Amino acid sequence: MQREEKQLEASLDALLSQAADLKNSLGSFIYKLENEYDRLTWPSVLDSFALLSGQMNTLNKVLKHEKTPLFRNQVIIPLVLSPDRDEDLMRQTEGRVPVFSHEVVPDHLRTKPDPEVEEQEKQLTTDAARIGADVAQKQIQSLNKMCSNLLEKISKEERESESGGLRQNKQTFNPADTNALVAAVAFGKGLSNWRPSGSSGPGQPGQPGAGTILAGASGLQQVQMAGAPSQQQSLLSGVQMAQASQPGKMPSGIKTNIKSASMHPYQR
Repeated sequence: MQREEKQLEASLDALLSQAADLKNSLGSFIYKLENEYDRLTWPSVLDSFALLSGQMNTLNKVLKHEKTPLFRNQVIIPLVLSPDRDEDLMRQTEGRVPVFSHEVVPDHLRTKPDPEVEEQEKQLTTDAARIGADVAQKQIQSLNKMCSNLLEKISKEERESESGGLRQNKQTFNPADTNALVAAVAFGKGLSNWRPSGSSGPGQPGQPGAGTILAGASGLQQVQMAGAPSQQQSLLSGVQMAQASQPGKMPSGIKTNIKSASMHPYQR
């Protein structure tokens, strides 16, 4: 008898320890949801759920252990009921149950669900028993198909989002080429001083001078100019200066016939 009592006491202590850990984890998770919801992340929520799931599994293992006695065979009978405040009960229940009276005993010592919950559970059991095996199998297959389609869509969305992110992060230019182009445009870095043969300066071999241009126009026999006398004089002086700037060359024989400004070619 003493061995069974010691085994029961050790099992109760283990259950109380596991229940306390589970209660603390639930309290911290509820605190996060109520006070830190603005900066709460999904990985943190998953970690909290994983912690709660692990503690629930540990509690179930303690209950299913071979050394744990069957608690359903243990009956709790209230010996004293009093409407007065009980400090020991307050301390043990962390302030949740101040008195142990006729009002709280049916709730705290209940071994069955509430009558409403029990009635709903019976109704669900009856409805489940009416369904045949074939109908239940079809419903299971339909549910599995829906879940598979949903998982496939979620996986497709994840793959598309990942591929889109890779396309956005792909580099479309070469930084070295960009820097070289900017340096060449801004500072002339990497550009050579080579010029083609026809790009020599004025007065150098390879570039036609003004005399050549005037000589090429020697076939013109008559030039009609309808400008003012001052414009005619400036044009003639410019031609003479261009011819004089070419030493060693004879002036070309350009014959000009300058008419008066009064003879407008478009007068009627």
